[in-house]
Amino acid sequence: MNAISLDLPDQLTADVDKAVAAGWFTDRQEAIRQAVREFINSRRLELQESQQLDDIAWALRASKS
Repeated sequence: MNAISLDLPDQLTADVDKAVAAGWFTDRQEAIRQAVREFINSRRLELQESQQLDDIAWALRASKS
């Protein structure tokens, strides 16, 4: 596993701490790992959808020629 150092705005840090205190995560690291994981997964789906739409558009153009 790699370590990454980052600075967060005070309000974002407070929000992470509230989520940890509420029991959503065991610590800050877990909260941030989950946030990064969800961000990447959501973008991965967007990229796949974009590629699929491009493929559909290509197939439609090819079928008309």
